[in-house]
Amino acid sequence: MMKDFILPDWALQAARSVVADGIRTHYYDLGSGPAVILIHGGGPGADSWGNWRDCLQGFARHFRVIAYDMPGFGHSDKPSPDHYAYDQTSRNRHLVALIEALGLERVSLVGNSMGGATSLGACMMRPDLVDKLVLMGSAGLAVNNPDPSVKEKLRAYDYTLDAMRAVMETMAGSRFVIDPDLLAWRHALMQDPAAQAAIVRIVRSDLTYPEDAIASLKMKTLVVAGKEDKIAVPARNQRYLELIANSWGFTIPHAGHWVMMEAPELFVSVTSQFLAENWG
Repeated sequence: MMKDFILPDWALQAARSVVADGIRTHYYDLGSGPAVILIHGGGPGADSWGNWRDCLQGFARHFRVIAYDMPGFGHSDKPSPDHYAYDQTSRNRHLVALIEALGLERVSLVGNSMGGATSLGACMMRPDLVDKLVLMGSAGLAVNNPDPSVKEKLRAYDYTLDAMRAVMETMAGSRFVIDPDLLAWRHALMQDPAAQAAIVRIVRSDLTYPEDAIASLKMKTLVVAGKEDKIAVPARNQRYLELIANSWGFTIPHAGHWVMMEAPELFVSVTSQFLAENWG
């Protein structure tokens, strides 16, 4: 853990690590019941704590909730890009290996952004391991914001505190108030040279799948969208609903790409209901 930041006791007690696909993987493990895995996005400074901290205890009231750091992020291993691909295939393989390393036979997946693409990939690789799927501001489809200024703002990230603030402002909706502690946490994570080397490769990776591969998925799927999301625009979320036959949609007003941080109580409530009940 970073010495300058003190996590609450419940988070420290829930912190674990396991080797999956050769990667020492950091994760939080709380609660009991059906297993739900939370997969964070791929922006600079993303990790399981910063992205899911306001949701973990809520999910843990009903489920065994596991939130992990993907390779190259947070406190998981960050191998050199000379030896590790940091492509979507690697992330998919790592998630499947994590499920197996934890001895889980069937889980539900909740993925944000690149974490959504990783959830989709795991569903395609091993549908037998997945019960239900939640896509929230998910990557995976080649349906993008036609406004180039959004990507330009993200590409301008240069590891400074001001640049991290600009990333967070771009990702979130208009009502999001940046928590100084979260800003400092994400900034500190990105001061690690290994994290910097990894993110350069990560942001260049292709996060999309053929539409017929997505349409082949059979598990019940909830597509959660922020109405002000400038990354996963409404047309992308609608396309998921069109492609995945067994899917439902839920759109949250005044929220952007980070619904789990912008409206955590509502997100946990709606998602928990979907995961716990026999919809359809």
